[in-house]
Amino acid sequence: MAAAPDDDGARLRFWGALAEARLLLLLAEEASGDRIVPAEAEVEGGRFVMAFDTEDRLAGFAGIAVPHAVLSGRALAGLLAGQGIGLALNPEVAPSAILCPAEVIDWLAVAIPGVPEAIESRIAELLPPWRLPETVVAAIGRRLGLAGGLAEAAWLAEARHADGESRHVLAVVGAVPGAEPVLAAALAEALGFCGVGAGEVDVTFLASDAPVLAQFGRVGLRFDLPGRAGVQDAGPVVPDLDLPPRLR
Repeated sequence: MAAAPDDDGARLRFWGALAEARLLLLLAEEASGDRIVPAEAEVEGGRFVMAFDTEDRLAGFAGIAVPHAVLSGRALAGLLAGQGIGLALNPEVAPSAILCPAEVIDWLAVAIPGVPEAIESRIAELLPPWRLPETVVAAIGRRLGLAGGLAEAAWLAEARHADGESRHVLAVVGAVPGAEPVLAAALAEALGFCGVGAGEVDVTFLASDAPVLAQFGRVGLRFDLPGRAGVQDAGPVVPDLDLPPRLR
């Protein structure tokens, strides 16, 4: 993004990477339950909290053991939105150091989509997903790689529907009950930060023994999700990083 400031695609990919990143937020005091007090700094007249993408960078900045909270970029954006507070990412300790002003954080919180709208459609034919750019395929693979334990695998194909319309479809196989909204929202976010509209790639959820999987296997691109020990078969599964604490 820094090397190509006029490249909208690079800028979207950066914000997408920030949204999915695991960040360590510097705190002013130890957390109390789900309530936290972020440490703040004033830079160029603006208020900023400080977050780091590795423990080493946090330690390098602070110099001593300090209280911190671990949360995703999307959770942090939701926490800061509307507060008039920006984000200092990796300040003074990495080439990736950047100041994200409050108005940019407000935009990021709005840009992150919620659960997509559910639709019904009948697929008439499945075709290979040749028309999707490699950057989009890579973004889907990266986001699925972060969803370990929430599903078994996924298949990407182009779907020709009974009404004559063609769209790509990502079939998520064997999702843990209750995880479907989380997966749908995460994939919509990944696609949005690639500049792909929500209507260009549908997401569907299939059982592990669904007959249509044979067709996906003949023409589709398979993604294997990493497993996770101890995943239960019942109840909603929501990644901890997406549960933001409350400011006080």
